[in-house]
Amino acid sequence: MHFKLLIALVEDHKTNAVLDAARESGATGATVISQARGEGLEPAKTFFGLELETQRDMLLFLVEEHLSRTILETIANIGEFDKRPGTGIAFQIDVDDAVGVAHQIRQLAEVVEEEI
Repeated sequence: MHFKLLIALVEDHKTNAVLDAARESGATGATVISQARGEGLEPAKTFFGLELETQRDMLLFLVEEHLSRTILETIANIGEFDKRPGTGIAFQIDVDDAVGVAHQIRQLAEVVEEEI
């Protein structure tokens, strides 16, 4: 079984909605790193020298490759990434090898067979 690592940077108030939607789309778990910071094309707005940025969370999902695109699109939809600049970003990376996922492989075997 082959895996992809999905990385999503989302506004912190959307984290739970994205996690729930990803799980419904086939993700079996996630790691959340709170208080990430990022910069896009436009510099952050300031008010009297204070930055007016929303907090972001980094979500990491190790998912089976056949489910990855569906989960990625779900994350983008729920996170509303294409509605306005600065709402978030998500991407996937190939994973060469992973350990500690035997319980996930057993659970995913039936789901992936249906997808193929």
